[in-house]
Amino acid sequence: MQHRRPARTTLFAGVCAASLAVAGLGGGAAAAAPPGSAASTAGAGGDVQLEELDRGLVAVAVEDGVHLSWRLLGEESAGSTGHGVKGPAFHVLRDGEKIATVTDSTDYRDAAGDAASTYTVRPVRGGGPVGEAEVWAEGHHDIPLSKPAGGTTPAGEEYGYTANDVSVGDVTGDGSYEYVVKWDPTNSKDVSQVGYTGPVYVDTYTAEGELLNRIDLGPNIRAGAHYTQFLVQDFDDDGTSEIMLKTAPGTSSAAAEDGEPGESAPISLPADDVAAGVTHDDDHRLSAEEYYDHLVEMFQAWDEHPEVVDGTWPATLEEAFGIEQRHEYPLTRSAAEDLADYFVDEYAPSRSERNDLRSFEGFVLDGPEYLTVFDGATGAELDTVDYQPARGDDGLMWGDYAMSRIEPGNRVDRFLSGVAHLDGQGPSAIFARGYYTRAAVAAYDFDGEQISTRWLADSGHVEMDNPFDASPHGKPGRNAAHAELAGQGFHTLSTADVDDDGRHEIVYGGVTLDDDGSLLYSTAAEGHPESEIAGETAPLGHGDAQHVGDFDPNRDGLEIFTVHEGSEWAPYGYVMRAAEDGEVLWGGYTGVDTGRGMVGDIDPDRPGFEAWTSGSDGPDPTGLFSVDGEHLGDATPSTNMSIRWSPDMTTQLITGVDTGDRRQTPEIVDWTDGTVFSAEGTLTNNGTKGNPSLVADVLGDWREEMIVRTEDSSALRLYTSTEDSDRRLYTLMHDPQYRAGVARQQTSYNQPAYTSFHLGSDIDWKQVPPGSE
Repeated sequence: MQHRRPARTTLFAGVCAASLAVAGLGGGAAAAAPPGSAASTAGAGGDVQLEELDRGLVAVAVEDGVHLSWRLLGEESAGSTGHGVKGPAFHVLRDGEKIATVTDSTDYRDAAGDAASTYTVRPVRGGGPVGEAEVWAEGHHDIPLSKPAGGTTPAGEEYGYTANDVSVGDVTGDGSYEYVVKWDPTNSKDVSQVGYTGPVYVDTYTAEGELLNRIDLGPNIRAGAHYTQFLVQDFDDDGTSEIMLKTAPGTSSAAAEDGEPGESAPISLPADDVAAGVTHDDDHRLSAEEYYDHLVEMFQAWDEHPEVVDGTWPATLEEAFGIEQRHEYPLTRSAAEDLADYFVDEYAPSRSERNDLRSFEGFVLDGPEYLTVFDGATGAELDTVDYQPARGDDGLMWGDYAMSRIEPGNRVDRFLSGVAHLDGQGPSAIFARGYYTRAAVAAYDFDGEQISTRWLADSGHVEMDNPFDASPHGKPGRNAAHAELAGQGFHTLSTADVDDDGRHEIVYGGVTLDDDGSLLYSTAAEGHPESEIAGETAPLGHGDAQHVGDFDPNRDGLEIFTVHEGSEWAPYGYVMRAAEDGEVLWGGYTGVDTGRGMVGDIDPDRPGFEAWTSGSDGPDPTGLFSVDGEHLGDATPSTNMSIRWSPDMTTQLITGVDTGDRRQTPEIVDWTDGTVFSAEGTLTNNGTKGNPSLVADVLGDWREEMIVRTEDSSALRLYTSTEDSDRRLYTLMHDPQYRAGVARQQTSYNQPAYTSFHLGSDIDWKQVPPGSE
């Protein structure tokens, strides 16, 4: 039997405390929007601010001619028919001559066309953009890339570059998307991995491959999936998209000149930092010797630490390590070195053989941290502010020294980002830090000149009685208003209107924040009888994959499907919840780290989506489930990434064929029909995660394109479905939840974007809301 215990939901009315303070080792106070701001005005109306897009016409050579598809815009949709939303009919022209009028779809197959043809699509009654396109003769479109030059780390290790995650935005205001590419060095690291990395670059390209600008994040932003979360969105409603991301001293940007980055300009340093001596020449990467010195200095100041002063932590390091008293306090330099030697050479290895702190290097554990918004077209800096919340320390307060694996800079440097329409209109930027223990989520607005903080929701630090020997996971933070935010976050976040008030909420794993930053609810449940928490009520806890959408057409509202890694200390390994209040609809206890999970309409013969998880030997089944929790079998479809590729609105899956050395060639697989497409000559990203650079509806009809890197990263390659579809839907980018999901797809562990309505083979067209523009 599946484990189906009722959830405990905690509801908090009103807004958070009004202070924006984030200073202090105890974590920041929760903060709401200032009085009179958009976020504090209930029932804000008006259309959601999204891009004004062009027709997005794409023409692809196929065996029997040329397949055409184009966008129906959100503002053109009106009501529904039996197989689509109502909207204008379109004339299709080849080489200037009309060849067809299409009334029931946004697709057309021209049997007489060839690779030399040119096409035009325009609304029959005029109004709305006209689309023009040449044919993709090779069946795909390549966007040439300008790969950065490699380099050598301070440790003498050479590295090169590969194209990684991609996001899109209309940075020029012409109605078409440009492509923002993150370049990862080949020595990119997970947060828990020791070693130097090369700098990260973020490039912006037109669809033709013209480099517009390059952002160099510099030496003080480490390279890895958990560090650089970049948002591409028109935050100030000026018709062009900006780029917003975390920066540091040493970050610079340059507009391109003749296809190459021009003269680089550093970001502006805050006046207080300049007065304190901060410069762009500062390099905060630590060598192993410098980390040892950092540890000695931290030990020397032990008796001054606020947690020691107030009696929360042991008065001496010897007591914390469980050894006899050796020294008087405050410690001298030599005494601190003695205890640092003991900690590094004896205490740490005794907790785990993987603790080799003598080799700990390449991390950035101190120094200023900023949030910068750049002009999407030129790369020019528009504003820079301090990143909230600050790290505070090297992870000591975050639990990085408390577990058997001692990992400074791990839990403290877990970053996420997303976009949310918190007032029901304009987009706000969401940036977050932490999820294993302390978690803080900040909402920012940009008015074209300045970044402002809308609100900050901060759990505060989890209390530990000994930072060198504690179990900080699964415990509340110290800030009462957001205490339950601690430990509930994932390697991604989602934004969706879960309570149907016209404004987006932030789904942060087991917790959902309301549009004003207050805690809407936190889901907890009773432990399984075979678990280590049998009979206890515990939060769902951290996990790797979460999905938010309208998965069950027979149930009102949205659903959340998540998998959890708490093993025998978590109430569920996988769970489907009601998004409006977190109520558990169904789930299963696995007793292991359930690392992967996905949803999609992979079986058109069953209503709604299916959900599936990676396997285990636990008491409850894993594998494939119906949307209401019926176990359908142990087989597990791919969990890397999904794509809407088929004309019947079922979900396909992107998986990788292993080519060795953790390289995978992407394939699109239908659960019923098997492999339907193989992208030869390209590669997925992020090792075993195996995700494309981007999956999104960037061109053509409502179906999604797959964007991947070529094997040598010389180009991005765009693939679009060429099957004829008789289903008529406005571009998914004019659904606010989907557009926000595309913006956050690049964050940490890439997850698919979902619409605010049920999009599956059994779609009810009468339930599709009008699109936005």
